[in-house]
Amino acid sequence: MLEVLADRTYRHLFLAQVIALVGTGLATVALGLLAYDLAGADAGAVLGTALAIKMIAYVGVAPVAAAFAERLPRRTMLVSLDLVRAAVAVFLPFVTEVWQVYVLIFILQAASAGFTPTFQASIPDVLPREKDYTRALSLSRLAYDLESVVSPMLAAALLSVISFHSLFAGTVIGFLASAALVVSVVLPSPQPTEPRGIYERTTRGIRIYLATPRLRGLLALNLAVAAASAMVIVNTVVLVQAKFGLSQSDTALALAAFGGGSMIAALALPRLLDS
Repeated sequence: MLEVLADRTYRHLFLAQVIALVGTGLATVALGLLAYDLAGADAGAVLGTALAIKMIAYVGVAPVAAAFAERLPRRTMLVSLDLVRAAVAVFLPFVTEVWQVYVLIFILQAASAGFTPTFQASIPDVLPREKDYTRALSLSRLAYDLESVVSPMLAAALLSVISFHSLFAGTVIGFLASAALVVSVVLPSPQPTEPRGIYERTTRGIRIYLATPRLRGLLALNLAVAAASAMVIVNTVVLVQAKFGLSQSDTALALAAFGGGSMIAALALPRLLDS
């Protein structure tokens, strides 16, 4: 799997993704603590609303971003979105009202919703061989799983010496480093495709998805998994700090345990399926 990192362009893109994911993970922990600081025992309601806003941003922006990813210069688009995310992270430590959290989260997640499909659309142009492309996708998926373990553990270590507000600084650094890595490579121009209108390009993916019975079943499974994940993201800080009276570091460790379980399952599943 790691041999695809020999390609300099993909290696820089992958490192940009990993660093941005760690920054996002730090922001996730810090956001939970910020919600508890602003709303106390009602932090679950705040985080639930923020999660809903995140999903609205993804559902609304990602298809449009995917449609434009095949037309716009990808390096410029990726760097611009990283800079937008860094700017939002700069403002998050200074919010004093819950509604300000909602506005900033929408902007942050809208930028992330544009970044992900643009990044994924760049991989087959950088690694045109199907074998390399498949390995790159697996490596990208592994990075997402590792982030759910590494970021909370890093946050727990940092919270022993700094306040949670300072975690947002790590997020800013992550996004700026991601932008610098993208700038350091030249991305291939998108391959010309059959001309289609903006509506056709925006909705084509979801129409194909919903027209495929097995993918509709997968959608139902994903909704069930998302419900459990939402429970963890929304209520961990309330259970750990309000119910059990534990510390901010314990909140980060609880999130790390959740990510660790996910990681163990991901690593064990291929061998389980083989047998």
